[in-house]
Amino acid sequence: QVQLVESGGGLVQPGGSLRLSCAASGISNLGDMGWYRQAPGNQRELVATISNRGSTNYAGSVKGRFTISRDNAKNTVYLQMNSLTAEDTAVYYCKATNAFLRWDYWGQGTQVTVSS
Repeated sequence: QVQLVESGGGLVQPGGSLRLSCAASGISNLGDMGWYRQAPGNQRELVATISNRGSTNYAGSVKGRFTISRDNAKNTVYLQMNSLTAEDTAVYYCKATNAFLRWDYWGQGTQVTVSS
């Protein structure tokens, strides 16, 4: 059974930091992992992705503020978010890919709210 368990969301003040985690299980040939977000009224958008070799890709709006990393031994991906602004408020979703079948799996999402 495939599971993506996300944690680390919450309420933070502008300028603050949060660290999201996503642990994947039940996915064979685990390839790219990543984070996406969806704010109310907006489409889901890419935040950052990381390959199983550590190659990373960031949305321009988060580059320099967010850092994605992964622990392949734990099948876990992290997103360190610094200098958060209200524009970062969204539900953040973890995605993991079966590299052989090219199937994507999604987590249920974790809410991040940046507000004073």
